[in-house]
Amino acid sequence: MNAVLIAVLVMLVLAAVRVHVVLALFIGALVGGLLSGIGLDATMVAFQDGLSGGAQIALSYALLGAFAMAVASSGLPTLLARSVMNKLGKDDSVIVGRAVAVTKWLMLAGILAMSIMSQNLIPVHIAFIPLIVPPLLGVMNRLRLDRRAVASVITFGLVTTYMWIPVGFGNIFLNEILLGNIETAGLDTSGVDIVHVMTIPALGMVAGMLVAVFVTYRKPRDYENLPIADAKEPEEISRYKIIVALVAVVATFAVQVIMQSMETEADSLLIGALTGLAIFMLTGAVNWREADDVFTSGMKMMALIGFIMITAQGFAAVMSATGEVETLVDATAEIFGENRPAAAIAMLIVGLVVTMGIGSSFSTLPIIATIYVPLCTAMGFSPAATIAIIGAAGALGDAGSPASDSTLGPTSGLNADGQHDHIRDSVIPTFLHYNIPLLASGWTAAMVL
Repeated sequence: MNAVLIAVLVMLVLAAVRVHVVLALFIGALVGGLLSGIGLDATMVAFQDGLSGGAQIALSYALLGAFAMAVASSGLPTLLARSVMNKLGKDDSVIVGRAVAVTKWLMLAGILAMSIMSQNLIPVHIAFIPLIVPPLLGVMNRLRLDRRAVASVITFGLVTTYMWIPVGFGNIFLNEILLGNIETAGLDTSGVDIVHVMTIPALGMVAGMLVAVFVTYRKPRDYENLPIADAKEPEEISRYKIIVALVAVVATFAVQVIMQSMETEADSLLIGALTGLAIFMLTGAVNWREADDVFTSGMKMMALIGFIMITAQGFAAVMSATGEVETLVDATAEIFGENRPAAAIAMLIVGLVVTMGIGSSFSTLPIIATIYVPLCTAMGFSPAATIAIIGAAGALGDAGSPASDSTLGPTSGLNADGQHDHIRDSVIPTFLHYNIPLLASGWTAAMVL
C-alpha cells in the first residue's frame, strides 16, 4: 500500500482519537518515511528541512497576529459585541419576543463577511477569530445557535475566498502558486481567466455552506453559559482609535492592490500588514510603549496554530522525500487509462488525501502541479480544465483537515469556553459539507471547460 496514503491515514486516526495534532503529524511522517524505505535518518532530515522552510509562515502569522491585535485594541470587536447584545436585550423574554431568526442570520452573515474580508480587505487571516468570536459566544448561546454552523461559515469564508478572489491570500494562491507552478511545469496559461475557471469549484463550496447552515445545523442547540478563558472587561471605546483602525484597514488593502498591479516579487500581504501596524503606531492609536505588548500578544495568540502549520511543512517535506506521491498518481493513471472522467475524479481524490495530511492547500499545489500537468496534457484536458483540476485538488482537504488553519481557526474561537470539539465540531462537519460538493464541482469543471 502507498506510504503517503498510510501516513495520512495514521495522522487522521491519531487526531480522531484526540492525540495532539502536532504529535499526530510527526508520527504520521515517521510512519510514511519508514514504510517508503528511505530510512529513519532520511526521514528526520527531510522533516527538519521542512520545519526550516516554515520560517516565512512563522513570520507571516506573527505579523498578522500583531495587526489583528492592533485592530482589536482599537475597540472594534468590543463595539461589535456590545451592539449585538444591546439589540438582543438583557433577558431571554426580550429575545423570544423579537425576530430571533433575523438576528441569527444577520450574525452568521456578519461572521461570513469578516471571514471573507480577512483574506483581502483586512488581511489578518484567522487571527480575527479568537478576537471576534469569543465575545459573541454569549449571544450565540442565547440564540441557541449551533456552533457547527458557525464553524462551517467561517471555513467557507476562509477557503472559498482564496480559491476564487485573486486579491490578498487569493492572489498568492491563484496567481503565484497555482498558475506559477503550472507554468513552471510547462503549460501555457496565457489567456486563461483564472476567476472564470475557478467559479465552478467555488459554487460547490457555496452549495456545501447552504446545506450546512439551512439544513444540517439549522435546529437550535443548547450550550452552557460558561466563563471564557482569559476574558477581559472591554476598555472604553475611543472614536479616534476607531477612525485610525478604519484608515489602517483601507491603507493595508490599498498597498496590496498597488503592489499586485506592479507585479512586484515582494510579499504584498506582509507589506500591507506592516503598513497597517505603522499607521497604528505613528498615529498613537497603539502607544509606542505598548507596541511590544501588541506584538507579543499577537504572536501568543497565533503561536499554537503557527506551530501546527510549521509541523505540517515537515510532514509535507517527508511526503515529498518518499517519492510516493508520484507513485500514487502514476498508479491512478494506469488504473483509469484514457478514461478522462474517471481519471479526473481520481486526481481530485489524490489531492484530497495529500492536503488532508499536509493541512495546507498552499503546500499541496507545488507537489501535485508538476505531476498533474503532464498527466492532464497527455489525456487531452484543456488548459482551463487542467487548472480547474489542480486548483480544486489543492483546495480539497483544506476544509476538514485536523492540521488546517481553516479548521484550527474556528476552533480557537468557538472553543473559548471548552464546548466546541475540534474534530467532531469543526473537522468532521467541514469535511462532509465542503469536500464532497467540491469533488463534484471540480469534476464538473474538468468535464465542461
